[in-house]
Amino acid sequence: MSSSFSPRAVDLRVLAREAATLTRTDLLTDHPRLAEEAVGDLAGLSLHWTARGEMLPGASGEAEVWLHMAIEAVLPLTCQRCLAPVDVALQVDRSFRFVADEATAAEQDDASEEDVLVLAPEFDLPALVEDELLMALPIVPRHERCTTARSAKAAQDVALAPDGLPEKPNPFAVLAALRTGKAEKSN
Repeated sequence: MSSSFSPRAVDLRVLAREAATLTRTDLLTDHPRLAEEAVGDLAGLSLHWTARGEMLPGASGEAEVWLHMAIEAVLPLTCQRCLAPVDVALQVDRSFRFVADEATAAEQDDASEEDVLVLAPEFDLPALVEDELLMALPIVPRHERCTTARSAKAAQDVALAPDGLPEKPNPFAVLAALRTGKAEKSN
């Protein structure tokens, strides 16, 4: 890593012209929005990221600034089945093409496979790392198999459908049970 690059104020043109790579390990607590999603003691937890700049020919033939990012982290989240902590491994591997202004970025982003961002004189790479990890968070974090006593009781109490949601009782079976007086009080 070149000492001329500060991760919070990178000149991406220079990074790309030099085909330089920045590699860092940050504490999770250095990324407050991401840390807000986590549970438990975050002391000592870290994430690792690499950013590599590159100049590639664009559609017009002129060289364009590209940034390739690889990010790895393990984030302790709350399992939505058993409400116990679950370590979720996050990996991001993305490429970004940079353009001169917001109008160009908005116009080209929808038509491009890559993400198109605006080239700033001083680009904040840790902020981009945090944004990418936030977007990589699962909507419903959960263990592959919950093993806590609470989840075992819940599994006995509620039958789960293949999608992991509680099965709805058959209304005709409920009516039949009412008719025979064998219905159980449900919550």
